[in-house]
Amino acid sequence: MTGPLALLDSASLYFRSFYALPDSMTAPDGTPVNAVRGFTDTLARILTDRRPSRLVACLDADWRPKFRTDLLPSYKAHRVAEIGDGGTDVEEVPDTLTPQVPIILDVLAAFGFATAEAAGYEADDVIGVLATREQVDAVEVITGDRDLFQLVRTEPTPASVVYVGKGWAKAEELGPAEIAERYGVPVDHAGPAYADMAALRGDPSDGLPGVAGIGEKTAAKLITQFGSLAELVAAASSGDSRVPLKTRLRLADAADYLAVAPTVVRVAVDAPVTQSGPDAVPAAPADPDRIAQLAERWNLGRSVERLLAALPGA
Repeated sequence: MTGPLALLDSASLYFRSFYALPDSMTAPDGTPVNAVRGFTDTLARILTDRRPSRLVACLDADWRPKFRTDLLPSYKAHRVAEIGDGGTDVEEVPDTLTPQVPIILDVLAAFGFATAEAAGYEADDVIGVLATREQVDAVEVITGDRDLFQLVRTEPTPASVVYVGKGWAKAEELGPAEIAERYGVPVDHAGPAYADMAALRGDPSDGLPGVAGIGEKTAAKLITQFGSLAELVAAASSGDSRVPLKTRLRLADAADYLAVAPTVVRVAVDAPVTQSGPDAVPAAPADPDRIAQLAERWNLGRSVERLLAALPGA
């Protein structure tokens, strides 16, 4: 019996590590390495606690994809720090986090963990592709981002989210039953229903305005009643008496937003994913000498030791 396929929302995990640990954790040259050490420790905990047989660290090739901003210019607009070369948006990232990301990628490569990305797409899309494609092992999406609740399912292979929004010590495993109970959506299609509810409700942290006057509970109730956002909008447009007049007027006022919101909110399961190598969890490190060099240069000793000890062949 094999363990699950673990899909890591890498940016979510290293951002959380960065803010959870003090920047007094530094390399000999003074470079902060709190995100590196926190991410490495989290990876060790994933191997120890979840025991995946396969693992892919999923990356953002584009944190604010053009196909989403063309439809909804407000999407993550509040996070844009500047317009870079070629007109690309540069995300507002703490100055002391930016230099740590290449170190994290070096650690992943030296250990032999697979990474994956898709040009023009976010890590969420990469995770969506790999989760949807999986036909063998159960899938565990490890993230601090609620957007990925839309991927939970029971068939053809179970997919759940290990949600670490409150830290690894308070990690929650959420499948269709848990999402249905928490948000009041139908258990038989909890993932898609969550995505529809999220589009209707909106999310200021992602620049999604939602429909004015419709909060989370009302959104969940409407999606449950009509089965999907598309069916709700169709019913409201036809004057269906099951949709209260006030709600019909609110939906009509938000018609332009509702026409594009599903595409913006849902992960793109057709993203052209490329993967660095096999996704089997390495029994032993791919490049022990490189790991030793990284540990010494960046003062990663204890974190690297914990990850080495967590490997299946340790």
